[in-house]
Amino acid sequence: MAIQKYDVSFETLPADVIDAWRAIPPAIVSDVMNRTQVMAGRINPVWQGMKLCGQARTVTCMSGDNAAPHTLIGMCKPGEVMIIDARGSENVAIWGGIMTEAAIYRGVAGIVVDGAIRDVAEIRELGFAAYSSAIVPAGPHKGFGGVIDGTVSCGDCPVSPGDIIVGDDDGVAVVPLAQHERLLKASLEKIAQEEDTIAGIRNGDNTVDRLGLPAAEIIT
Repeated sequence: MAIQKYDVSFETLPADVIDAWRAIPPAIVSDVMNRTQVMAGRINPVWQGMKLCGQARTVTCMSGDNAAPHTLIGMCKPGEVMIIDARGSENVAIWGGIMTEAAIYRGVAGIVVDGAIRDVAEIRELGFAAYSSAIVPAGPHKGFGGVIDGTVSCGDCPVSPGDIIVGDDDGVAVVPLAQHERLLKASLEKIAQEEDTIAGIRNGDNTVDRLGLPAAEIIT
C-alpha cells in the first residue's frame, strides 16, 4: 500500500506564542476546555520532568509498520511535534533510537505515539521528548502504508495538523489551532485563579468554601 499525504496547510505560530503555551500545564489546558482535549492515561512520558510544546504533524500507520512515520520525519519543520496513531499496538515498536537521531537532526520537538516504542534508554540519554502507550523490544515492519497530515486519534483525542501539543509529567493535552488565542487567555486567567486559591489555603481558607460546595448532609 502507498504512503499518502493530505494537501493541507496551517498557520505557523510565532515563537513567542509557542513559548507562552510552553508555560501552561496540560491540566490547565484541560480545565479551560471543560476537561476535554486530553489524551488517555495510557499515553505516558518516557522520562520524568519532560516538557513538550509545539505544533502537531500527524500520521496514521498500520499496526507494526513505521514507513509513514519515517517519511514524516523528513517533512517536519523545526519545533513541530509528531503525533503518531499506531492503532494502540503494544507488541511492535514503531519508533526507536535511529528515528530519534533523525528527528533530533531535523529539529523535531518530540513525539507522541499511541502504540509502542523502544530504545527508551537512548531516548532518555538524548533528552528527546517522547510519549507512548507501550514500550517493547520488538521492531517494526515497513511498506504497508500510512496517511500523513490527516486528523488522527491519539490517546482517544482528536489531533489535526497545526494543533498545539502541550505535555508534561501528567500527560498530553491538545489545543485546537483555531481556538488558541481564546484558550491562552483563559489558561492564564485560570492559573491566576489557582494561585489566588493556593494563597487563600495557605492563609487558612477552606477548599469547600472556596469551591462553593454544599455542606455535608448529616445521617442520623
